[in-house]
Amino acid sequence: MWILPISMALVLLVPLLMYLRAGCRSKNPVALPINWPILHMFPSFVANLHNMPAYFTLVLTGSGHNFRAHGPPGTGMRFFVTCDPANIQHIFTTNYPNFPKGAEFAAIFDIMGGSLFTIDGEPAHRMRAKVKGVLNGPRLVDNLASYCVDKVKNSLLPLFAHMVSIDTPFDMQEMMSRFMFDLSATSLFGVDPSLLSSDLPPMDVAVALDTVMEMGFFRLVMPTSCWKLMRWLNIGPERKLSTAHTVLRSFIMEMMERWKNNTCHTGNDHSGVDIMPPFLNDPDYAGDELVLAMIIGYLLAARDTITATLTWVFYNLAQNPNVVSTIRNELSPIASCKAASSASGMVIFEPEETKSLVYLRASLYETLRLYPPGPIEYKTVADDDVMPSGHKVRSGDTIFISVHSMGRMEGLWGNDCLNYNPERWLSERWQPEVRTISPVLGFQLGPKDMPRQGNCGYADEDRHRLNIVELRRGADERAKHTAQAVLYTQDEKWAHT
Repeated sequence: MWILPISMALVLLVPLLMYLRAGCRSKNPVALPINWPILHMFPSFVANLHNMPAYFTLVLTGSGHNFRAHGPPGTGMRFFVTCDPANIQHIFTTNYPNFPKGAEFAAIFDIMGGSLFTIDGEPAHRMRAKVKGVLNGPRLVDNLASYCVDKVKNSLLPLFAHMVSIDTPFDMQEMMSRFMFDLSATSLFGVDPSLLSSDLPPMDVAVALDTVMEMGFFRLVMPTSCWKLMRWLNIGPERKLSTAHTVLRSFIMEMMERWKNNTCHTGNDHSGVDIMPPFLNDPDYAGDELVLAMIIGYLLAARDTITATLTWVFYNLAQNPNVVSTIRNELSPIASCKAASSASGMVIFEPEETKSLVYLRASLYETLRLYPPGPIEYKTVADDDVMPSGHKVRSGDTIFISVHSMGRMEGLWGNDCLNYNPERWLSERWQPEVRTISPVLGFQLGPKDMPRQGNCGYADEDRHRLNIVELRRGADERAKHTAQAVLYTQDEKWAHT
């Protein structure tokens, strides 16, 4: 009886092995995903979910910066993956309305449904204008900058000093996550969660936010019917996501209650630190679900992007002591003036004092190039179109833009494209020269995504996505050097000083 199972296994496995062997012998050196029978490239996507940015980079490097992928028949999964700058400009500027996030994206990130994170078109334009008006308010910007400095001075640096004094190693990524969670939550509610306290309280809410993003990408590459069935059965990854939703809802309800209680007792808006009042008093944000979606979207945008960037900045500095030395030299004139007035010997730099530090900013840009906080962008195709690369895309196709890959293209960045080198952003001489750098999408960019006012450069870099970047260095002494990011869009230029 054992002969029958073995025979059936051979019938199934031998054709598969022959198929794989033929694929391995192919003269085509391109590292495309294996096109399996029936399942097509779907298994390759699932197998690399844990490291999709690096996987896309590997494939795109060997396929001319573009490739197509298909899922199993009947799933409607048609993917176009690209890191071609011409295609990206076409998607984000030239024909921007034809590439929305789409209804499926809103269903995937259902907990943020109706927020700026998931909507398109005119509703997104109106909501974006509202958000910009709040976030660009001079009072809010000044108070957040002041609170950020206080948080570094009174919480982050003392915690680092405490860890050193007891000879305890710590995870820098975790510390940056705690730091940014406190900042983002305080800016929303005017209430500090105090994740940077010396007892290091649990990070349940931060972990829940991570789960939302991880599961969002899982849903993006899975057949819709598959993840919806798992959600209905409350099994597998969907069960984990359901738990994360519960944690987030509970936290936000608790913080809202604390915010309301503080407002009742003080009768003010917490000195302009929190951004909740303009939204709660706006009829367009009526309903707890929309407010909840807005809050979660803000927490993700404020915490995840900056946490990732800061972590990679410290990683790159640790790997490149020569860069640290150059930054220290650039900071030295400011530090020497401040050290004399510091009783503790600890020097804290104000945001205004570091705006003119060109090399410091170049090191940040280089980090964003190699490790963008949004490594993969998602778009859908509204109407059939032809990309500048010549590839045809059909209505309903999914487009993945690999920002991670674009930052590592040899054709854009040279033979040292994989090396961390801030000098690539600077002119070769101390002259008032301008070097135009190829597109860098650290965040998603559309024709209307940038604010018209160029206030607070450090906030703009954290909050928005850069396209074409130029650095301008002055010819005078180092303290007068300036850096400017210039953004080219469909209709005009936006400048950030």
